[in-house]
Amino acid sequence: MPAEPLNSATGRRPADRPPPPPHHSSGSSEVEVRRSSRRRRTVSAYREGGRTIVLLPARMSAAEERRWVGVMLDKLAAQDERRRPDDEELARRAERLSHRYLEGRARPGSVRWVTNQNTRWGSCTPAEGSIRLSHRLRGMPAYVIDYVLLHELAHLLVPGHGPDFWRLLARYDRTERARGFLEGVIAADRLPRPGSGAAGDRDGAERPQ
Repeated sequence: MPAEPLNSATGRRPADRPPPPPHHSSGSSEVEVRRSSRRRRTVSAYREGGRTIVLLPARMSAAEERRWVGVMLDKLAAQDERRRPDDEELARRAERLSHRYLEGRARPGSVRWVTNQNTRWGSCTPAEGSIRLSHRLRGMPAYVIDYVLLHELAHLLVPGHGPDFWRLLARYDRTERARGFLEGVIAADRLPRPGSGAAGDRDGAERPQ
């Protein structure tokens, strides 16, 4: 499910040149460039799974492509940062979710973002009452973040994933929708990329609980 595209005018029509390779690397995020002959003066970008898709006019030069890929990556990063609640907001959201769906019984001692969880969306330590959310959730829809938060809040009350646990999660009416969204992200991450090994050679992410 791609994010809302960003649009910018290129301002000029560069000379026709052979297109450069369509994949770039930006830190840990892969960038795929898609060119279109129908696109004349606009550049768009959005997230798709673990990739960033940048849409360009077919006639754009290699230099223009590099410049606009950088511009759109910066814009998406700023958009992601605006969408990402800070630790204090996460704690407030956790409190609201606990009161609404768990009668206020789940009372975490801390709720924070972490950058060292690459195979989990969230985790918790019931003995400490601490909840940690992966930075990979940044920029995802609010209902998805709420689902992961509620999932970890429920673990403060019920260990494991037995019937009692899922009865608590069933109170959240967007549980299945959020699980489907996260499944889609994982599926996109597992797709083979041009020039890479088979999907089975990649490190797999977890199935969302």
